[in-house]
Amino acid sequence: MKGQYGEQNKLLTGGDSHMAYDTEDNEIQYCFPAINSSCIKGKRSRHESNIMYMFFLLLSAWTVFLNLQVIISISHFKKLHTPTNLIILSLAVADMLIGLVMPIEASRLIEICWYFGDTFCGLFLAITGLLISASLSNLVLIAVDRYVAVCHPLLYPQKITTTKTLISICLIWVFSSTYSTAYVIDSGYFDISRKTSMCYGECSVMMSFAWRVTDLIMCFIFPCLLIISLYLRIFYVVHQQVKVINILMKGGECVNEGSVRRKSESKAALTLGIIVTVYLLCWIPYYICSLSGVSSTTLNVLLWVLYINSGLNPMIYALFYPWFKKTVKLILTLKIFQAASSLVNIFTEHQL
Repeated sequence: MKGQYGEQNKLLTGGDSHMAYDTEDNEIQYCFPAINSSCIKGKRSRHESNIMYMFFLLLSAWTVFLNLQVIISISHFKKLHTPTNLIILSLAVADMLIGLVMPIEASRLIEICWYFGDTFCGLFLAITGLLISASLSNLVLIAVDRYVAVCHPLLYPQKITTTKTLISICLIWVFSSTYSTAYVIDSGYFDISRKTSMCYGECSVMMSFAWRVTDLIMCFIFPCLLIISLYLRIFYVVHQQVKVINILMKGGECVNEGSVRRKSESKAALTLGIIVTVYLLCWIPYYICSLSGVSSTTLNVLLWVLYINSGLNPMIYALFYPWFKKTVKLILTLKIFQAASSLVNIFTEHQL
């Protein structure tokens, strides 16, 4: 995944950057006019550039703000300290950081130039790959968590503990970081001989065949198939459980606490299943199109659809999780600074 993202950077940042874009005066503009090997800038009017910058800055602020609400909510309120919510917290961190890198990505898209130096370019590519990989890895953890909770409820307290979840989260971040860094280094990004074949002001890496195959299997096919398989099983079990509970309720029989809990777990699985489905619907088209060699314009649109997804998850929480609406209200009214605010029961109507 990171590798494929790096491969497409050449298209997204003007990989064919030696192609001339004329200005209104039919004069070529360069990223660095004083340097002979400079890349050529894209042709956009100042008005168009300003509108694009404003849109992407607002999108960045929106993504960071909403995910920050999720992070503060789960971190602050004790009632939300569950294994499932810890994974949601990790996903929110990745989404918030994606929001922070959006302005840099927007600059690359609008200017078709990289003004921040080679070192920061390599760092930026590694960080972006890390965040995209961490997002998908967190979705795998969510799928596993919901699978055990719904399909093996009696084993859930023993199999999925807070400690095990924290260890799993740390491992996926370490793996994602190591993989992204290894890709940037092994791709020869810092190879001087390779850099001479690039124009000055270009930020991209080329992916070898070995990395292409590895990336395709490890960071696309395997995690996507795992997530889809687990959720197909989850949805089947949920359907059967809800059917049984509804029959019991219609028959006037008493529904025990275990059945109510299973129905609650089923609802949580469906909600998180929506998040996973939305993410895959955003990501899969981009990956398929990047492999098929479509135009850079199409990839630009699909890449930003993937970025926009980072701002959609908190909106899904707001629609399906009443507790999220309550915690956001407490955060925005600054009531979280009151004494013992972290102990409030946000699953009731009681407020501070």
